[in-house]
Amino acid sequence: MKNRSLRGKVYQKLLWKLFFQTIVVLGASVLLTFGTYAAVRGRFADILVNGISYLLSLNWDSARDIYQQVIRNNITLAFGATFIVYFLILMRILMPWFTRFFDRIVNGIDQLAEETDAPIRMGGELEFMEVKLNEVRQKLKQRAETAKREEQRKNDLVVYLAHDIRTPLTSVIGYLSLLDEAPDMPAQQRAKYTRITLDKANRLEKLINEFFEITRYNSLQNKLEKEPIDLYYMLVQLVDEFYPIISERGNTAVLEAEETLSVSGDSAKLARVFNNILKNAAAYSDPGTPIRITAKKAGASVLIAFQNQGPTIPADKLSAIFEKFFRLDEARASDTGGSGLGLSIAKEIVTLHGGTIQAQSSERRTIFTVTLPM
Repeated sequence: MKNRSLRGKVYQKLLWKLFFQTIVVLGASVLLTFGTYAAVRGRFADILVNGISYLLSLNWDSARDIYQQVIRNNITLAFGATFIVYFLILMRILMPWFTRFFDRIVNGIDQLAEETDAPIRMGGELEFMEVKLNEVRQKLKQRAETAKREEQRKNDLVVYLAHDIRTPLTSVIGYLSLLDEAPDMPAQQRAKYTRITLDKANRLEKLINEFFEITRYNSLQNKLEKEPIDLYYMLVQLVDEFYPIISERGNTAVLEAEETLSVSGDSAKLARVFNNILKNAAAYSDPGTPIRITAKKAGASVLIAFQNQGPTIPADKLSAIFEKFFRLDEARASDTGGSGLGLSIAKEIVTLHGGTIQAQSSERRTIFTVTLPM
């Protein structure tokens, strides 16, 4: 509101200045026109008659008749034409006086395009424009820095993934070679090598899936195909699908929601949101603890919360948890770390639906809350 008030005042000041400048040009044109008219009616009239007489080779009386018929008898038309001529001449002469505002705006835009930290200066009636351009420059700078950080994270992640893929792949090849070279290997040892090979192959599959997640991120479609969604049924399906993953470490999923809950949205994309959040909760939950999923109405919105018990997310990481390629794990060897895109994708999809997503973490309890308009 403060910015709008300032903008209104600045615009009014600028408009009044342009108005008074136009009045000055109009006044000068009127004065010059009246001056010319007065001159024509006095001695200047004799000069015009003599000029007509000379140019057309007429006597003085004939030239005076032409002057009377052409100029004196059409004085209003002549007066208007003279005014227009003077007005156009003055406008052309004083055009820089009017256009200097636009010149300053163009200069400010040129400064905006320059890669410099020097503040944009416009001053005067364009103070508001100066403030806005500096705000835009700051936002562009922040976006550029964010994009640079994301690109660096992505490059680091790709390098780590490329390096990490070699380890399980080498193990898979090594153990398969041992199994191939020793067909008479004892059954117990063969079972052990087979189990290790399968574990390494699963790890390799996970790393390759992370690669696909990175390459697939930029193809995330921003167009929504909205339809009525049975939210309760969607969450029930989600819990059923995640049962094998959640139960691996003795965790359970507890759903508390009204069976009549529904929203309007893109079912495939919202399913991906809840999938990513639940996957994150399962990865960071303490073994044997429940993951609570609650959904309820809140005015014209629906709140869906995912709560798990596990390591508290530090405040500095909590503020960056929805950034692209951000990982909570500092060690690449951790099995919980993914590509760092799941929560970023979730945020983009929720934002497209006109909703919000937030994270809270304290005392070994983390809650992700999604708010969607009904």
